[in-house]
Amino acid sequence: MKLLLLTYFFEPDLSAGSFRATSLANALRERAPAGTTIDVVTTSPNRYGSFAASAPALESRGNVTIHRIALPTRGGGFASQSRAFFAYARAVRQFTRDKRYDLVYATSSRLMTAALGANVAKKLGAPLYLDIRDIFVDTIGDLFPAGAAGLARMVFSQVERYTMRGAARINLVSRGFEEYFRARYPDRSYSWHTNGIDDEFLDFAASGAAGEAPRAGVPALVVYAGNIGQGQELHSILPGLAKSLRGRARFLVLGDGGRREALSQALAAAGIDNVEMRPPVPRAQILELYRSADVLFVHLGPHAAFEKVLPSKLFEYAATGKPLLAGIAGYSARFVATEITNAAVFPPSDVAAGVRAFESLTLATQPRSGFLRQYARAGISRAMADEILALAGGRV
Repeated sequence: MKLLLLTYFFEPDLSAGSFRATSLANALRERAPAGTTIDVVTTSPNRYGSFAASAPALESRGNVTIHRIALPTRGGGFASQSRAFFAYARAVRQFTRDKRYDLVYATSSRLMTAALGANVAKKLGAPLYLDIRDIFVDTIGDLFPAGAAGLARMVFSQVERYTMRGAARINLVSRGFEEYFRARYPDRSYSWHTNGIDDEFLDFAASGAAGEAPRAGVPALVVYAGNIGQGQELHSILPGLAKSLRGRARFLVLGDGGRREALSQALAAAGIDNVEMRPPVPRAQILELYRSADVLFVHLGPHAAFEKVLPSKLFEYAATGKPLLAGIAGYSARFVATEITNAAVFPPSDVAAGVRAFESLTLATQPRSGFLRQYARAGISRAMADEILALAGGRV
């Protein structure tokens, strides 16, 4: 059996797609029948310009071979990202020329890696398994000017239709996506392998990762770690939230992204002195910073598209047992309310509600053992790997 895995990000890159694809590759390596070969075609680490990580262009891990494509220098704009993706797509097409695979797997948030997977699978005559982590057509308004968004939505709706209709099976990471996809592609076969908790965070929880509760009169440390982009809209919430909580909370923001400068400028314009910004760091350092945190913070902008998503960051945060402050709406808000204890949700970009939510938290680490058991990434990846192998073997 020969499998092809297409993922734009892979270890050691820092992204939800990287962590997810790496875990799946590990599960396939362990569970595939003898003689199976697995090719992962990905990119050299490029998620953040401020995070340098080296990785070989060619790497073997047992029956898994990782092929990393070097990309042109990538900026933060859509045009630059498009050039980088098309360089990856050209390399994938060249790599797969004259090859044979029993299945093509593609994981995608911004649709195009999924579309590439559909194109490659069609040319190879192989079944396609899609892992969809976002609804790109829904988020186009955040990427294009208002005048161009309508045209872009028409174009990418056609790309989405071509992609989904070429899939033998579609996995959706969020139940919030169900209505959208069922309405448009009712004849497709769907799975629901969601985001999960990586082993590092399970080990962190098992170590009794409690930090000291903040001392009386000492501001609580609120940590945000992740992308600083248009989707997160930290620039619309943090200046007001930090100002309102001055003396009670200090914020540490770890990450990079297209709106980092906008956040920095907004904080400066508001005269905020209780927010510190740092570049992305490796996961080992992230864990130590989580250990010192009193509260973990996540935020998505007030857009209808984000009401369907389920951020992978929620699983990482919840695993620590730390209090969770979440400016989210829709499906993810309902998920937090029902699945995560000692978590406070408020409407995105609503400073006053954010302050009230912060005040409702118990500033102490509280283990979430049931959540850990249910959402361990390894178990989710094993179930997904078994489904992929069954499809590749013609058993689905």
